Amino acid sequence: MKCGVVGATGYLGAELLRLLADHPYFEVAAAQADSTAGSAIGEIYPALGRAYPELVIGGLDPAALEQLDAVFVALPSGTSQKVVAALAGRVRLVVDLGADFRLQDTAAYPKWYGWEHSVPELLPSVVYGLPELYRQQLVGAGLVAAPGCYVTAAAIGLRPLVAGGFLQTEGIIVDGVSGTSGAGKSPSPNLHHALANERVVAYGVLDHRHTPEMEQVIGASVLFTPHLAPMTRGVLATCYARPARPVTTDSVLAALAEAYGGEPFVNVTAGLPSTADAYGSNVVHVTARADDRTGWVIVLSAIDNLVKGGSGQAIQAANVALGLEETSGLPRAGLSP
Repeated sequence: MKCGVVGATGYLGAELLRLLADHPYFEVAAAQADSTAGSAIGEIYPALGRAYPELVIGGLDPAALEQLDAVFVALPSGTSQKVVAALAGRVRLVVDLGADFRLQDTAAYPKWYGWEHSVPELLPSVVYGLPELYRQQLVGAGLVAAPGCYVTAAAIGLRPLVAGGFLQTEGIIVDGVSGTSGAGKSPSPNLHHALANERVVAYGVLDHRHTPEMEQVIGASVLFTPHLAPMTRGVLATCYARPARPVTTDSVLAALAEAYGGEPFVNVTAGLPSTADAYGSNVVHVTARADDRTGWVIVLSAIDNLVKGGSGQAIQAANVALGLEETSGLPRAGLSP
């Protein structure tokens, strides 16, 4: 199958190209990015040069992608919807890695993102691209919205426990920690090495845009606070919730193990996951504890934000949508050390 990558030289676009290079069914036929048009991908990312010795980045041109089987759109939030609208129905599958189609409530976009949705008529046809929770809906889908990285980590840990009646649906707290690549490739003063190194800082307090997406997927109200840590990749979500019935550590771990027993990319563990466990892989590492002393349940999830939190998840969803082996082209082993 021939595929294209729009926004190919951002961090998610480059990660898509890295993973697609070893995909047994996809061939990258086009890569587009206005800011780097005319450059060979090996000039921008030497690490990709041997995998794509002849790939030259083209300018943004949806019409040039219409004959492809799948197109991955990795543009900044608020800018992908026009490209997706131009491709919808003209290619077999479009996967948007931005936030433009994640929320079903059109009123949420101006509130949380600061812009009006330009093609709200497409929203009812969008499938949310988290295969562990929406696999049935993804089969045969033509338009997929890949989840946010923080949402992936929190939802994998919390959704089965909320849906199973283990947790109260009010007052869930999610503390997230992310590496600097989660902010994307565009320069920002806060990401200068002198400011980002040796510092952990909270941001988006009370109004981070992933909040309504979390609530939509988890099925509960959430207070979410993200933190930027001086590392390149990784998300660790530490989630706190009140039990809805008597629970133990064994019972919440058993519920997670039952929910994800056959999942190739979820590792339910009795240990404490770290971002290093997931580095370079498409795997979520998740655990839970019930604390008798305070009455809280704690759920921890670790992912690589660029793989399971972004490009890997987009490919996994595309595999399901197109009837391919779900694990195709995706690493289950992380880098260690």
